[in-house]
Amino acid sequence: MPFARRAIAVTVTCATSILALAACSTTVSLQPAPDANNPHCADVTVRFPQTLDGFERRWTDAQATGAWGEGGRSNILVSCGVDVPGPTTLPCSTLSGVDWIVDDADAPYYRITSFGTDPAVEVYLDSETVSSAEVLDALGNIIVDTLPVNGLQCTDQATGSSSAEG
Repeated sequence: MPFARRAIAVTVTCATSILALAACSTTVSLQPAPDANNPHCADVTVRFPQTLDGFERRWTDAQATGAWGEGGRSNILVSCGVDVPGPTTLPCSTLSGVDWIVDDADAPYYRITSFGTDPAVEVYLDSETVSSAEVLDALGNIIVDTLPVNGLQCTDQATGSSSAEG
């Protein structure tokens, strides 16, 4: 099931502090990816930034996921442990040392998946409110330091070709 459709609902949880002050936070309800329990995903998610492209991190209820947004909206969703993509004809580009496959089938919402890493990381973002370059730069710095590579990489970037091969 695509990651975007796994974003089931947002629930509001309120906790009362010792001082009887109510503190509320929104929790984004997601489904974990098939390989979310991969130890490398834990290494990735503990490094997620508190803010990403100006949006605050929000709590999620699924392992190896992250969400950033404001109000009741999640502008950026991230899931580690998604199916590792094989060669594809989707556009592929490199940013911050990570190759990314870009699926714009749901534009203006983009599904961007790390290519050549195992496990793979999927980013789902709203391109009307988020800079994909800034998000991928921040996450790429985490991924390049954390995830093992599997030998696949983008090809023909110099000519603008949209192929990704192993």
